[in-house]
Amino acid sequence: MDTKQISNKKKDKKKKSFCHLMFINLFGGKEKMTMLEEEDIQSPWQSVLSSFKSDKVAMTALTVFLVIFVIVLIGPLVVPIDLSFSETTQQNVAPGLDLMKIPQDLDGKVEQIAIGPTFSIGVSTDGKVYIWGKTKINKNVDLKDIPANMGKVVKIAAGFDHALALNDEGKLFAWGNNRQKQTSIPVELIRDKKIVDIAAGYQNSCILTEDGYLYYLGNSTNNDFNEFHPYQGQLKKVITTSDTLIGLTFDGQVVHLGTQINSYTNIPKNMGNVVDIAATASTVASLNDEGKVFIWGNITSRDENKIPEVKDKIISIQGGSYHYTAVTENGEVISWGSNCYKQSTIPKKISEAKISKVYTGFYQNYAVTTKGKVLTWGLKGYPFGSDELGRDIFTRLLNGGRMSITIGAVAVIISTIIGVIIGGISGFFGGKVDMVLQRISEMVASLPFLPFAMILSALIGNAMSSRERVVLIMIILGLLSWPGLQRLVRAQVLSVREQEYVIAAKSLGVKRKNIIFKHILPNVISVIIVSATLSFASSMLTEATLSYLGFGVQAPLPTWGNMLYGANNSIVIQNYWWRWVFASIVLSISVVSINSIGDGLRDAIDPKSQER
Repeated sequence: MDTKQISNKKKDKKKKSFCHLMFINLFGGKEKMTMLEEEDIQSPWQSVLSSFKSDKVAMTALTVFLVIFVIVLIGPLVVPIDLSFSETTQQNVAPGLDLMKIPQDLDGKVEQIAIGPTFSIGVSTDGKVYIWGKTKINKNVDLKDIPANMGKVVKIAAGFDHALALNDEGKLFAWGNNRQKQTSIPVELIRDKKIVDIAAGYQNSCILTEDGYLYYLGNSTNNDFNEFHPYQGQLKKVITTSDTLIGLTFDGQVVHLGTQINSYTNIPKNMGNVVDIAATASTVASLNDEGKVFIWGNITSRDENKIPEVKDKIISIQGGSYHYTAVTENGEVISWGSNCYKQSTIPKKISEAKISKVYTGFYQNYAVTTKGKVLTWGLKGYPFGSDELGRDIFTRLLNGGRMSITIGAVAVIISTIIGVIIGGISGFFGGKVDMVLQRISEMVASLPFLPFAMILSALIGNAMSSRERVVLIMIILGLLSWPGLQRLVRAQVLSVREQEYVIAAKSLGVKRKNIIFKHILPNVISVIIVSATLSFASSMLTEATLSYLGFGVQAPLPTWGNMLYGANNSIVIQNYWWRWVFASIVLSISVVSINSIGDGLRDAIDPKSQER
């Protein structure tokens, strides 16, 4: 082997050794290097980065926090929040996506489906009753407790918190909540009358007999109904809105069955022969024999009256809380109205299928194909449950997380800027300047933050909007949390201001402000980074504490703190665990992760701290 080959071999070996060392350095390997090797290939910041990467706890914390940060940063763009939204029918729904999870035994042989706010009831072609979704009404009432020995059921109805079933012998069964006597069926009604149709609404049950008479059970205060209506004895179908009843007579007329004159009594004229009726919470729809739909009632901004144009004849119509669904003679499904849960957006699988029946209620839809398969769309449930106003906790966690992190970050930026400036000036100049600045710092530090913030919040009251209060909290947090950082910066500046490079800069005539901010502070930046990281977690906790106590960011604007404040009573803690568990978990994980990152940075920047 000649001299040239030996030289090339040594170069390749040296190159491989260098690459090997760099690989170990970048990806956290544990192979030890000598001091000379480390100095040769690493800058000080590379050494810090390498040391931080080797800290598994800090790296895990950084990964977890970055995941949370990205989710709360991007999540609100994908799932925006409507601060004005509330829905009483969806209050305190437990976590889960099972509201439309139809039992396998029922799929393929559906006779009828009735839909409640968080549950659905189905009856099969062989008369068996199934129930799914969130069926627990309270500690003592669960709709899964279906009455035994009902026989072959032919009709079912789902109310707000109860259910009705009618068998092939005309016998009626009712179960669920009975606080308004909506499930107390009179014995004489069952014995003497032949029941042909049933309906259920908010705390009420409607029973229609063969001779066209309607019997009403339940809450008569919230529902407008005239027991002695002149059309009694002529009714073949009845529907319920949230506050009244509408009937369809044998001769195709639509009549309001209440006593009050209101928007429901403004029934459109010249509707022709009506063959079907449906209702949402506040409107009524009728379908005549020509396939034309008419809508009236308390028309809102939810577009319930904006009927889409269709080529084919509509043959049936169903109503949910604030939307309608209809089927044409060619099996096409159309829907319109509110779309907050995508209940009015027909999925592609429905559009491409041949539909024979559609069942709609509240925010759920079930479509039965000509082959008997059941397809669903609408509200499946809430992954983290809902709160006392029916709002999705997952959506509020996403948007609240962005607000909590923003408040913490802005407060830290403000406090860091003030702390670095005051600490740098105080430590460099010393003397009277140092004395004055330190006394000011001690005065600010002596202010009791929480009582001060509470008093300020009480004085402001409702004079500021929610977003203005957010800005105020960020400013207060920043203005009152800088003394600790300035003391650290001052101590570091005092220790380095007499070193050679500072004296050399003075000798060269460098301006004092440039010496402080361009020569001294870059050498104490490690302390600033660690302190700012730990202060970030403290600011998030402080905001959460203020909001939890009711003095921070006010609802409906969400933060993790005021979400916990909304669950601050024993009833919620005992019965609705999801309203506080998820917010507390994500807040705790974020704060612990940030603190662990700060500890990792401190150990990486100051290796001696690991020896203590």
